[in-house]
Amino acid sequence: MSVERGAVALAEFPGPFDLQSTVESGQSYLWDRADGRMYEESGAFGGDAWYETVVRVDGDPEVVRVRQVDDRLEWESSVDAAPVLREQLRLDDDLPAIRALAPDDDVVESAFDAYWGMRLVDDPAFPSLISFICSAQMRVARIHGMQRELERAFGSTVEFDGRTYHAFPTAERLAEASEADLRDLGLGYRAPYVRDTARMVADGEARPQEAVGLDYEAARESLTRFVGVGDKVADCVLLFALDYLEAVPLDTWIRTTIEEYYPDCDRGNYADTSRAIRAAFGGEYAGYTQTYVFHYLR
Repeated sequence: MSVERGAVALAEFPGPFDLQSTVESGQSYLWDRADGRMYEESGAFGGDAWYETVVRVDGDPEVVRVRQVDDRLEWESSVDAAPVLREQLRLDDDLPAIRALAPDDDVVESAFDAYWGMRLVDDPAFPSLISFICSAQMRVARIHGMQRELERAFGSTVEFDGRTYHAFPTAERLAEASEADLRDLGLGYRAPYVRDTARMVADGEARPQEAVGLDYEAARESLTRFVGVGDKVADCVLLFALDYLEAVPLDTWIRTTIEEYYPDCDRGNYADTSRAIRAAFGGEYAGYTQTYVFHYLR
């Protein structure tokens, strides 16, 4: 497979961009660092490491490697990676306009200042769904490691630039896995959730993309049909894969943030607390504010 190379000039897009914080802030578990140090440091920002992932272009797995050097993204790939990076790293998002809609309190301002340039990711829906099913009660590094194990065990291989890469498994392939196989990879009690959700997708019973176009709360409810998916996991998939930028996943860190800084938003249940913190975080782009605050306080 031939190696294509190119660069994306970041000045073409609105606002700043920071690659490291975008892919190492707990939004995506589909990227890896070429040096093997993914998720080793907290508060990741401003680095120039090479990152790599396997994406599907017209159904075929393709390798994309990228690093940030000053005002550009340098890439190596088996395809033209520029449109892939533009979409999956949300380079067209108008970050200054999004920040202007966020509250100007000290916590939010400090978070934006600290990681200014971090974008949301736009991951493919099924891998994102499986990743966040695996995320319950897990550190980000462990979640990331689980996805690499799933890829190595069940993903198709891609030869690129003298190395073998593994794509994220298809729903059909994961549906064939036994619970014991998945437990052997360290998934623990999440193993049947992953298997059964993959079977739902493989059998055509449900697809995460079916949430797209629904009102936000109906979209969240749609995703909770999948085994092992509650409101928080559903919100993660909505935010990081399905373009619902208002979603605010209420995980432990954000609940602690609400308790310490936004106590009036705690309404005693997920739905009402979610509505209150979304309003406090700026409404339409509340998920952006949440992601900055999460990375800042975690």
